Amino acid sequence: MAQWNQLQQLETRYLEQLYHLYSDSFPMELRQFLAPWIESQDWAYAANKESHATLVFHNLLGEIDQQYSRFLQENNVLYQHNLRRIKQHLQSKYLEKPMEIARIVARCLWEEQRLLQTATTAAQDGQAAHPSGTVVTEKQQILEHNLQDIRKRVQDMEQKMKMLENLQDDFDFNYKTLKSQGELSQDLNGNSQAAATRQKMAQLEQMLSALDQLRRQIVTEMGGLLTAMDFVQKNLTDEELADWKRRQQIACIGGPPNICLDRLETWITSLAESQLQIRQQIKKLEELQQKVSYKGDPIIQHRPALEEKIVDLFRNLMKSAFVVERQPCMPMHPDRPLVIKTGVQFTNKVRLLVKFPELNYQLKIKVYSTFLFFFGFNILQIYLKFNILGTNTKVMNMEESNNGSLSAEFKHLTLREQRCGNGGRTNSDASLIVTEELHLITFETEVYHQGLKIDLETHSLPVVVISNICQMPNAWASILWYNMLTNHPKNVNFFTKPPVGTWDQVAEVLSWQFSSTTKRGLTIEQLTTLAEKLLGPCVNYSGCQITWAKFCKENMAGKGFSFWVWLDNIIDLVKKYILALWNEGYIMGFISKERERAILSPKPPGTFLLRFSESSKEGGITFTWVEKDINGKTQIQSVEPYTKQQLNSMSFAEIIMGYKIMDATNILVSPLVYLFPEIPKEDAFGKYCRPEAVPEPDPYLKTKFICVTPTNSGNTSDLFPMSPRTLDSLMHNEAEPNPGPLDSLTLDMELSSDVASPM
Repeated sequence: MAQWNQLQQLETRYLEQLYHLYSDSFPMELRQFLAPWIESQDWAYAANKESHATLVFHNLLGEIDQQYSRFLQENNVLYQHNLRRIKQHLQSKYLEKPMEIARIVARCLWEEQRLLQTATTAAQDGQAAHPSGTVVTEKQQILEHNLQDIRKRVQDMEQKMKMLENLQDDFDFNYKTLKSQGELSQDLNGNSQAAATRQKMAQLEQMLSALDQLRRQIVTEMGGLLTAMDFVQKNLTDEELADWKRRQQIACIGGPPNICLDRLETWITSLAESQLQIRQQIKKLEELQQKVSYKGDPIIQHRPALEEKIVDLFRNLMKSAFVVERQPCMPMHPDRPLVIKTGVQFTNKVRLLVKFPELNYQLKIKVYSTFLFFFGFNILQIYLKFNILGTNTKVMNMEESNNGSLSAEFKHLTLREQRCGNGGRTNSDASLIVTEELHLITFETEVYHQGLKIDLETHSLPVVVISNICQMPNAWASILWYNMLTNHPKNVNFFTKPPVGTWDQVAEVLSWQFSSTTKRGLTIEQLTTLAEKLLGPCVNYSGCQITWAKFCKENMAGKGFSFWVWLDNIIDLVKKYILALWNEGYIMGFISKERERAILSPKPPGTFLLRFSESSKEGGITFTWVEKDINGKTQIQSVEPYTKQQLNSMSFAEIIMGYKIMDATNILVSPLVYLFPEIPKEDAFGKYCRPEAVPEPDPYLKTKFICVTPTNSGNTSDLFPMSPRTLDSLMHNEAEPNPGPLDSLTLDMELSSDVASPM
C-alpha cells in the first residue's frame, strides 16, 4: 500500500501531527494530487545533487501540468485554481534553488515514515485505543473521573433547582391565596375562620421551612461544587497544561514529538460548560430571591460570593485556555523553530481550548512583538525593536483546523527592524550579543460571552531574531540552552546570567539534534567522546556541569572555534551529504583516536571506519583503515577529511568505492575492503552509488572521478578526473619507471572519437 494511503487511515491524533508537516513551502494538496509520483522519486539524492534536483523539479512541474489537464477534463474549477497557484508559487520560489524543495520533500516523506512507525508501534503496544494517542496515567484517570463527577453534580443541581422553583411557586401561590381569602373571610364572618386560617398559616410555615432548608442545601452544595471545580481546574491548568507546554518546549529543540491538544481541549471545554451551567443556576437563584425573600434568606447571604467565585474561575480558565499551539517558525527551517530572520516569513498558530461553536468567527486575534528586557524591578527598553509586517490580525474559526478546534494560523508574518533610542546599548545589556537577545511574539483578543468581557493574551516562547543566516548556529544554541534549562514562559533576561547545565541534560539535547532530523541519535560511546571534548578526560561525566560559555562561546582546547560551531557544522554535513549512511549506522562518527586504534588494530588489513574530523571547523568526515607495512607491522592510516565543498562534487559513498592509494610500485590499490566490524564495502556502499550509464554513441570518451592518495604524499586526498584508459594503464603497466608524485602524472582528458578509434 502506498505511503500516503496508509497515512490516511491513521487515527486523528496522528493526522494532526501529519497536518503540521505541511505549509506553503510544500502544500499538502500537492502531496495528495501527486502522491504516487512523489513517492517514486529519490528526493534525498536530489537534495544533495543540484543537477538531479533540477531534473526532478522540472519533472514535478510537468506532473503538475498533467494533473491540471485531468482537472480540466473533469471541469473541477477549484482544483484547477489551486494547482495553478501552487505551480506559480513553486516556480517563483524554487526555480533557481531546486535543492531546497528537494530537501523539504525529503524531510516530509521521512517524517511521514516515522509517523507510520510510531503509529504501528503504539498499536502493537496496545496504546492506540485512547483518543489522545498516549497511555492514560492513573492521575489522568482520576482527573477524568473528577470531571465526570462534576458534570453529574451539575445535572443533579439542575434537578434540585427545578424542585426549588416548584416549591417556591407552590408557597407563593398558597401565601397569596391565603392572604387574599383570609382578609375576605374576616370581613364577612368576623373571627369565625380564625382557626382555619391558623391551620393554613401553619402549613405555610412548614412550606417556608422546607423552602429555606432546600435553599440552604443548594447554596451549600454549590459552594462545594465550586471548590471541586477549582481543584480540577488547578489540575488542568497548573499540571496537565503546564506539562503540555513543557513537552512543547522539548519538542521545539528536537525532543519527542509533542502530543496534540485534543484531549486537553475536551477536558477544558467540559469544565467550562459546567461552569457556565452553574453560573446560570446562580443567576436563577437571584431571580427566585427577587420573587420570594425572607429574613435570614441564604441566597441573599451567599449568592454574591458564589457569583464572584464562578466568574473568577471561568475567567481564569479562559485565559489559561488561550495557547500558542505552533511556535514561531520559518517554513524553510522547520527543524529550528523560534529563530526568526528579519524580512523572512514565519508562521504561528494560536488556539482556544474552549470549543464553543458560538465563538466561531467572533474572536479577532492581534499579534505584535514584545521587545522589553526585564532587569529586577526595572524595565529596560532595548534599542532594537521589531515591527511585525503582514496580516497581523486574524479571526479565529473552526474551519482552519482539521478537527474543528477554534484556532487562527498566521502564515505570512515578517519582522522588520526598527532602530530607536539614542543608539548603542546601555551598560546593563552591553554583554549580550544579538543571538542572546530574547523577544516574545504576543497575541491578544477579547471574549464577550454571556455578559462577560474577558481579555485574553498569550505569548510565544522566547525567540531569537537574526539579520543574517550565518547567525543561525549561535541563535539555535541559545534556543537549545534556554529551553533545556527553564520552563519560565517569559524569561527574556535569561542570558544576562545564564545558568549552568549538567552533562546529562546536554547529552540528551545533543542526541536529539541528530534523532530529530535523522533516524539515528547518538550512542553512549559517541556521547562520551563529545563529553571528553567539552570537559576533558573523566571517569564519570554524569552530573558534571557545563557553562553556557563552554558550550557555545569559548574555543575548544587547541582549536580556533567553539564546541557548538564544530558540532553544528557536523550536523549540517550529515543532513545534507551523508544522511543515508548515517541512518544505516555506517558512520561511527565520534570516536577518540585512542579508541579508534584499539578497535582497528586487531582487525585484518582493509578494515576501515568512518569518523568526523576533529580539526575541521566547517565539518568534515574521514575514514581510517588498517594496513600492514613491508615488515608485517600493523599501521592505522587516515585520509585527509572531506568537507562539504568536496562532497558537492561526489557523494561520499562513491568516494569510498573509488578510493585508491598508489603503492611504492606505482600500482593503484584500494585499501578499503571491510567496513568495521566486517561488512564488505560493496554491500554497505554499492547501493548508494549511481549505476554506470549504458554506453551511447558519443564522440567523446567518458571520464570518471576517482580518489587517489600516493603513499609518499603524507595522507592527503584530492579528486582528479581520470579516464578508464588511463586508469587501466596505471593498473597494469608495472614496467614503467616511477613517475613521482601524483601531480606529475599525465591524465587522459576527454578525447575525440577519431583520436581514440585506432585503439
